[in-house]
Amino acid sequence: SKTVSTILVTGGSSGIGKCIAIECYRQGAFITLVARNEEKLLQAKKEVEKCAINDKQVVLCISVDVSSDYSQVESVIKQAQEKLGPVDMLVNCAGTSMSGKFEEVEVDRFKKLMEVNYLGSVYPTRAVITTMKERRMGRIMFVSSQAGQIGLFGYTAYSPSKFALRGLAESLQMEIKPYNIYVTVAYPPDTDTPGLAEENKTKPLETRLISETSGVCQPEQVAKIVVRDAVQGNFNSSVGPDGYMLSALTCGMSPVTSITEGLQQIVTMGLFRTIALFYLGSFDSIVRRCMIQREQSKAADKRE
Repeated sequence: SKTVSTILVTGGSSGIGKCIAIECYRQGAFITLVARNEEKLLQAKKEVEKCAINDKQVVLCISVDVSSDYSQVESVIKQAQEKLGPVDMLVNCAGTSMSGKFEEVEVDRFKKLMEVNYLGSVYPTRAVITTMKERRMGRIMFVSSQAGQIGLFGYTAYSPSKFALRGLAESLQMEIKPYNIYVTVAYPPDTDTPGLAEENKTKPLETRLISETSGVCQPEQVAKIVVRDAVQGNFNSSVGPDGYMLSALTCGMSPVTSITEGLQQIVTMGLFRTIALFYLGSFDSIVRRCMIQREQSKAADKRE
C-alpha cells in the first residue's frame, strides 16, 4: 500500500480547512484544495506549499461552489482524481455560519445554510464514495460544530444544518464500514477564523454571552486534533474538555470506536448530564436577563 495519501479539502482556502490542509501536507500528503474564491485559493496554496516535506508533493486548486450543482462537483472531483490519483481522505470543511433571532433571520438564509453546510458535504462525499468502496479504503470527515451537538439561542438557522451532518455520518458509517471506510464527525468549538470574525459582527447579545462560557480555539490546534482522529478512524472528534463532555453526553446511538470509549461514555453520562443541567440553567438565565434589560430600556425610552 502506498504511504502517500491524497487528501481533498473543501473550504480549504481559509480557517479550519486551510489548517487541516497544512497539517496533512506536513505529513507528506498530496492535497486538493476546493473553495469558491480563486484568489483566496491561490493564497492558501502558497501557504500550504511552504510546509512541504519532500519535492514530490503537489497542491492542486479547484474553484467550485460545492453546494450548488452536483454534476459540476462530480466532474471537478473526477478531474482531481485523474491528476493526483484516488482520494484517500475527504475533508468536508466548506461551511458558513450566521446567528440571529429566529424571526429576524431572513427566511432564505435557512435554505442557504442547509445548502452550504449540509448539501455542500453530501455532494463531494457522493463524488468520492464509489471509488473508495472499490478500493476498500478511505476516510471521510464531516466538520460539524458544537452547535451541531446542542441548539443554542441565535442558531436556529445554523444548528440544524450542523445537526444534519451527524445523521448523514451515522447512516453512512453503517453502510460503508464493511468496505473499510471510516467516517469522522468533528465538533469544533468557536475557532478563531475569518468566518467567526464575520459572524461576530451581527451576533445577538445572548449568543455572545452564552458562547463566552467556553473560550475560542486556534484553528491550528483544532486541525491537529481532527486530523489525528480521522487518521485513527474515530467516529467522533472533539476539542478540549467542554468538547469531550458534549460528545460523551450526546453519544446516544452513535458508533463507538473502541471499548474504552464506550465504557467512558457509560461511566460519565450521569455526571455530565448533571453538569449540563447547570449549564442549561445559566443559559436560560442569560436569556431572561437580556430580555428584562431590553424591556427596561424600552420603558425608559418611552418615558423620555
